[in-house]
Amino acid sequence: MTDYSAARRHMVDGQVRTADVTDLRILAAMQTVPRERFVPAQSEGLAYLDLALPVGGTASAPRCLLKPMVLAKLIQAAGIESGDKVLVVGSATGYAAAVLSRIAGQVVAVEQDESLIQAARTALAEDVNTIVVKAPLNEGWTRGGPYDVILIDGAVEFVPPAILRQLKNGGRLVCVLGTTPGASAMLYRRSGDDFGNRPIFDAAAAPLPGFALTPEFAF
Repeated sequence: MTDYSAARRHMVDGQVRTADVTDLRILAAMQTVPRERFVPAQSEGLAYLDLALPVGGTASAPRCLLKPMVLAKLIQAAGIESGDKVLVVGSATGYAAAVLSRIAGQVVAVEQDESLIQAARTALAEDVNTIVVKAPLNEGWTRGGPYDVILIDGAVEFVPPAILRQLKNGGRLVCVLGTTPGASAMLYRRSGDDFGNRPIFDAAAAPLPGFALTPEFAF
C-alpha cells in the first residue's frame, strides 16, 4: 500500500523546494493536501510524480492537474495574502483550489465540465472557504469579483480582457501562456485600467478549452 504522507513529503522536498519555492505556507499546504484525492482512482499511485496528471475531459481536450512545481511557483509569484480572494479558472477536480484554500481567505473555483465540477465539490467538501461554480472558463466568474488574485489552471494562448477586468486594482493574474515549446508562466498586474505583464519562468501545461487564438488569414 502506498504511503501517501511520505509521497507528499518527497514531492515537496524533491520537486517544489528544489524549484526555489521558499514560501513556507505553500510548502505546508502542499504537504497537507492529499493530491491522490483529486485524480481518478486508477491514477492514485501516480499522484505525486512530476507529471501533469490527466483527470478527465475529452480525447481531443484532456484536462490535467498542473505539475506540482509549476503550481507552486505560480502561487508564489502571485504573492497571496491571508485575506485575499482568489479565482481559479479551469479548476478541474479542485487540487489547486485546495492548496490555495490553505493560503488565501476565500477561493472561487470555476469549471465548465459537469463531471469535473462534481468531482471537485466532493473533494473540496471540507474546504469551507472554497466554492465551486459552473461557467464557461473564458468568462471567469464576474459575480464573485473583484479578485485579489486569479490563477488560470492550465495553458492559454491569450488572457481574455473580460477575465483581467475581474481583478481588483493592484490584483495579480498568473497563468501559463502559449503552447510548448516556448510557453512561459506569466504574471499580470492591474494598475487602474492598465494591465502590465512579464514572464516569470519557463513552463508547460495542458491547454484549457476556450483560450485558443483565432487563426488569421492573409489574402
